[in-house]
Amino acid sequence: MKCIRCGGEAVYRRVYSGEVYCARHFVSSIEDKVRSTIRRYRMLDIDDRIAVGVSGGKDSLTLLRILAKIEKSFPKAKLYAITIDEGIEGYRSGSIELASREASRLGVEHIVVSFEELYGSTLDSMVEEAGRRGLKLTPCSICGVLRRKALNYTASRIGVDKLATAHNLDDEAQTFIVNILHGDLFRLVRTKPVTDYRKGFVQRIKPLREIPEKEIALYAYLEGIEFQSEPCPYRGVSLRSDVRMFLNIMEDKHPGIKFTVVRMWDSIRSVIEENLPEVELRRCRLCGDPSISDICSGCSILVSLGLRSYQPLT
Repeated sequence: MKCIRCGGEAVYRRVYSGEVYCARHFVSSIEDKVRSTIRRYRMLDIDDRIAVGVSGGKDSLTLLRILAKIEKSFPKAKLYAITIDEGIEGYRSGSIELASREASRLGVEHIVVSFEELYGSTLDSMVEEAGRRGLKLTPCSICGVLRRKALNYTASRIGVDKLATAHNLDDEAQTFIVNILHGDLFRLVRTKPVTDYRKGFVQRIKPLREIPEKEIALYAYLEGIEFQSEPCPYRGVSLRSDVRMFLNIMEDKHPGIKFTVVRMWDSIRSVIEENLPEVELRRCRLCGDPSISDICSGCSILVSLGLRSYQPLT
């Protein structure tokens, strides 16, 4: 196979589009697609302060690398990397080191905030306590809510305009199907390429939402990005893992189906949103974060575990 841009030896063929690329032009095609996504959804302004949620995995480190390249063309912009240390023994420390090393190489300020610092406990201890108390809280349900809370808190504290997360095409397609199966229309319409501006929430953007996971893995390999490849020890069987498997099977049989799912989601989101009642946001009485109830979901988890959250930002 020959690269469609230069005629050189190809390393990758996009089955869903028929494009064939050499290593150099595959890398540039990914970066061009990210730039196009940012423009299409108007994710960034030229003087934005941008935080990237960096776990140390292939997706987040690829996002950091690409945004650092893009930022060079916008001297008024400022990039930060935020890593949340959940406190998973034998797992998180290695990925923090990888994130720190990449941020240093790119000249990006790296901020590490831990669950223990914010909530007074590690995830490992929370999982043990949930078991002792007989709570129906899985490690992923605890971690997902408290990581999002920690990211928003840290991004707010350093005063950024946007928080970039490394959700890829596979993640987006899975989320759509999972929310449909859960019958969760409110979450379905809230999950957007760029979240709506709401006081107390830093706007989130997803520059990788149109990049398939396997292409991110190849980009990271070709760019020589070192990343955490070990799966989280708490990762288990879930509805999302079943949906992931289903979509991968469908993609193999019908190339491009993940794009179709995400585009359909984009096309119907506004119609659903127009027909849903407006949800009034109030302030969580414990931490001050925006919430649809008296106590936000994060503080609700913490209270059930006998813990308290950070104090409200002033």
